[in-house]
Amino acid sequence: MFTGIIEAIGTIQNISPQAGDMRLTINTAKLDLTDVQLGDSIAVNGVCLTAIELTQNSFSADVSRETLSLTSLANLTANSPVNLEKALTLATRLGGHLVSGHVDGLGHITERKADARSIRFHIKAPDELAKYIAHKGSITVDGTSLTVNAVNGAIFELNIVPHTLQQTIMNFYQVGQSVNLEVDLLARYLERLLLGDKAALPQKNKETTMQTLLNSGFI
Repeated sequence: MFTGIIEAIGTIQNISPQAGDMRLTINTAKLDLTDVQLGDSIAVNGVCLTAIELTQNSFSADVSRETLSLTSLANLTANSPVNLEKALTLATRLGGHLVSGHVDGLGHITERKADARSIRFHIKAPDELAKYIAHKGSITVDGTSLTVNAVNGAIFELNIVPHTLQQTIMNFYQVGQSVNLEVDLLARYLERLLLGDKAALPQKNKETTMQTLLNSGFI
């Protein structure tokens, strides 16, 4: 688990193809690795990866074909900047929100514009994720915990303050770029809870309908 508070901007040091998938070596910059052991989890652009090699200022992780197909890690090249966060501990401040490091889908930057010292981004989420994105709710973009400022269909708006721009890779974002999205865990669990006994049925019979909401007392 993670908090969505980025601890460092690392860079891709090496990309090594490995029989259909790949191994990433990441220079961790200011990220302190003294308390990291082999097998520990580190989020890279919001993707939970396992450290299989460690040096004083870098780590390596294998990335499966499944992960490459579902995230933006496949678009990385040497020297690409990446958001880094170590897994939380019981002593970690939960400054963002609970983040699993499991990407739900790829979003695309549709607009970037200045707003005083901030930058406003519009991001198009996959249609199937739109129901989980709420005004003033939480969403994770490339591992960064953010608050949704507005929602219009599958497009949501973010207002990014200077500190966040400096401490994450968001300052590098351009229109058309793909970003990793993870919706709020609570929204996922709420959807499952609303299914009630239908949760045990095959997938095609588990759609949440207006009748389901009515039966559950939400309407």
